[in-house]
Amino acid sequence: MGNAASVTSDAPDSAEEAGQAPAADTKPKKKICCACPDTKKLRDECIVQHGEDACGKWIEAHRQCLRAEGFKV
Repeated sequence: MGNAASVTSDAPDSAEEAGQAPAADTKPKKKICCACPDTKKLRDECIVQHGEDACGKWIEAHRQCLRAEGFKV
């Protein structure tokens, strides 16, 4: 009977942990302004020098980095 009690207490803990994992994945850990500084710098420099139309590669690279950090862009 002691084993049955520990089994039932383990099940809610596992369910709670499973429920918490997606919440942690969906909420970004940083502010969007501070995420992906490397791709942001390359994107911004390219736009200043060449214009937005010529920098699609860097813009998309920055968006992918932000998505990897948990932002929905």
